[in-house]
Amino acid sequence: MIVNGIKLSLALVLLLGFTRHWVAAICSVEHCTDRTRCVVSKNQRTCKCARGYYADRCDKNAHIKVMCGRDYIAIRALEDFFKYYNVPLESLHLPNKSCHALREVIDGVPYYISRISKDKYVTCGGKPLEKNFTHISYSLSLLSDPQVSGNIIRDPVIKMNYTCVYPYIRSVSLPVQVIPFSSETVMRVDQLDATIEMMLYTDHTYSKAYSSAPTIELRDKVYVEVAVKEPPDYFLLRVNECWATQSPQPNTTEGSVHTLLLNGCVNDQTVTFLNVIKGESSHNGESSTIRYSFDMFRFTAGPQHFYLHCTVQLCEPDDHKSCIPNCNSISKREAVRADPAQGLLSYGPIRIEMPDQPQSSILLTVVLPVVGVWTVGFFLIILITVAKAGSRRLAQTK
Repeated sequence: MIVNGIKLSLALVLLLGFTRHWVAAICSVEHCTDRTRCVVSKNQRTCKCARGYYADRCDKNAHIKVMCGRDYIAIRALEDFFKYYNVPLESLHLPNKSCHALREVIDGVPYYISRISKDKYVTCGGKPLEKNFTHISYSLSLLSDPQVSGNIIRDPVIKMNYTCVYPYIRSVSLPVQVIPFSSETVMRVDQLDATIEMMLYTDHTYSKAYSSAPTIELRDKVYVEVAVKEPPDYFLLRVNECWATQSPQPNTTEGSVHTLLLNGCVNDQTVTFLNVIKGESSHNGESSTIRYSFDMFRFTAGPQHFYLHCTVQLCEPDDHKSCIPNCNSISKREAVRADPAQGLLSYGPIRIEMPDQPQSSILLTVVLPVVGVWTVGFFLIILITVAKAGSRRLAQTK
């Protein structure tokens, strides 16, 4: 990404950094052969180095880099860049002169770097935060003191303005039910609001979500997706625990409870984590979207439906190891804790589609027994009549 002519690398996804630096870098017109590094004046008599370049021929790159971390903001440039303009390290500072720059050697190359934590942003002279519906901006300036010799100044003063832009996502409540049928929660991590959604899908392709409370047959697969919707592809997501209750309340003590996931690990032998891209087996905590399936069941007693609850945890992209659960040891499920990096999702009801039961009709329970009795009686009457007729015939013959 190139902003204002300087090539910058980003420390984190969706964290943008850019800079402007002021310095009068004069070069020779005859040496200005690469117009990406130098700019010739309209009268073709003078030229200046393009932003990010310096030296007599504008052939040196200052490697100015803005770093926007989760809890820090930093800028750095080559030590040689500052030495070229006779700017000593002790003269570099933020608007508050107590926030000094430091010298740091990276891969054998010396840099001057200014790094502050976000909680010192205002103290070090940061500009008022700029917010809109999607982003929040932090703006700072790295300055150099003028080098005074007697009553004159020969060397330029450096001023680098730089900005870090972070996602600033807010959820909006709607007056009507959201379609498709889903469960949503908003979690705040540091300065970010993350929206997490849980949905059930009709099959393994995850192409069609249920638009109302689903009805699923016993032993059929239930396809669950838990995903970070905003900001997309920034956080890693771990589903800590999932359990089913007969009540909409996740921590109810009434009715039966069945645990599917415990501490991020499988607690029901039918649970399988699915790869988001290929649909193959995957692992919990590897991406911002978690998909898993389990076989449909019902409780032995109570209503023919249940509610699904899941606790989720967000992880920073540079701390992915904390998102991978350790499934060697599993402890008993605890009550949901108030953790700023955890959230609770509840979904339901999920109804059980029961197979057709044999009809206990009047024909089977009443009519057939009665018909049977009458049939036996009818045959008995016939036998008696035949017996009497036979007796009469015997009497007549005698």
